Amino acid sequence: MSREHRANARLAAVQALYQMDVAGKGLNEILAEFETFWIGREVEGELYKPAEIDFFRDVLNGVLKDQRELDLQVDATLQEGWPLRRVEAVMRAVLRAGAYELKKRKDIPARVVITEYVDVAAAFLAKDEVGMTNAVLDALARKLRAEDFEG
Repeated sequence: MSREHRANARLAAVQALYQMDVAGKGLNEILAEFETFWIGREVEGELYKPAEIDFFRDVLNGVLKDQRELDLQVDATLQEGWPLRRVEAVMRAVLRAGAYELKKRKDIPARVVITEYVDVAAAFLAKDEVGMTNAVLDALARKLRAEDFEG
């Protein structure tokens, strides 16, 4: 799959995590909804681009499986006094997905993960929130993937 299909999978994963968080939908319901009605389809006049389905599923499953641990790591990285539960829901989804990839997908360079999720954040969030997303993911990456930043 192309880089674009993987980027689209990240965007879809963030949207799905957001739906699960806000609407309380379960994993199977979200997978069925996104894979049947959203990814690669036109919805209300907007085209949802084709995405790498296996990667989409990996990010969703990975975030859900390790959500408690990922949330603790993101919490520790967020500025003092801003626990993840107080962060806006879209940013929470972006940070969880980015943290998952930084922690578990060592096959993807840390800088690529940061850039891709900052791009996703920029589609939904205000400039200062995008900056905060970048700072949190960068700090997490330097903790989880120090080797990617040496030299």
